[in-house]
Amino acid sequence: MEGPSRGSWAAAEKTLSEVLSGVDARTLAGEIFAIGESVDSNLPLRRALSDPSRDAGPKRALAHSLFEGKVSPEALRIVEEVAAGRWAQEQDLVDALERLGIDAVFAAAEKDGVLDKVEDELFRFERLVASDHELASAISRADVDASLRAKLVVDLLAGRTLPDTVWLAQRPILHPRGRKYSAAIWRQLKIAARRRQQITAVVTSAVELDDRQRARLAEGLSKLYGRSVFVTGVVDPSVIGGLKVNIGDEIIDGTIARRLHDVRRTMGAG
Repeated sequence: MEGPSRGSWAAAEKTLSEVLSGVDARTLAGEIFAIGESVDSNLPLRRALSDPSRDAGPKRALAHSLFEGKVSPEALRIVEEVAAGRWAQEQDLVDALERLGIDAVFAAAEKDGVLDKVEDELFRFERLVASDHELASAISRADVDASLRAKLVVDLLAGRTLPDTVWLAQRPILHPRGRKYSAAIWRQLKIAARRRQQITAVVTSAVELDDRQRARLAEGLSKLYGRSVFVTGVVDPSVIGGLKVNIGDEIIDGTIARRLHDVRRTMGAG
């Protein structure tokens, strides 16, 4: 988000943090998602709530009148705060509600001590979709009803992953908001990383790293970057040995395959 939307987002995020301690975060997430979907589907309402030329008071009052008695006091407080904000684009308001709902799901997972697991499961499913052309096509086909495509995700994940993972993995299909599936899942992962105030390292290795290896790597990377680093892994036998670490746009490639490639290129250049 850019311009005035950043300040409005910060205020909304602060409100979410304040109300989370006294509620069931998953129930609150469901309410926030429903509010966002309601606003997104009603163009006049979306424009009225996001109009930067209107004062915060009337917009807050409009949100209150529409949602009072239909959602919990905590959800009402959040939608009022979002409505009172100044948004650079009307879609920023709906994006804010979506992000707040996702963050509430992650807050519930964090409270239960399973945030790492949910984050890792989402990452692994995104990688599966990205590497399987048929699955990616089945998930993104516009000529197939979204509910059927979401059911495909449920069938693939239910019983194999945590319910929070299944819930979040469906959302980009049911409510894509103009984003491709992988981009939407990566957006969720960034929200999770922000909640834990850390960066995510994607580590590619020939064999799967065990918990001890991942912990040691996370510790080393955290010292290197001066911030907490969450390590998630990808298995790719073609790397042969060693590790490739992706952190944002930065790549640390220490794989044997990379070294062989460099040797071949040097010999060819000679």
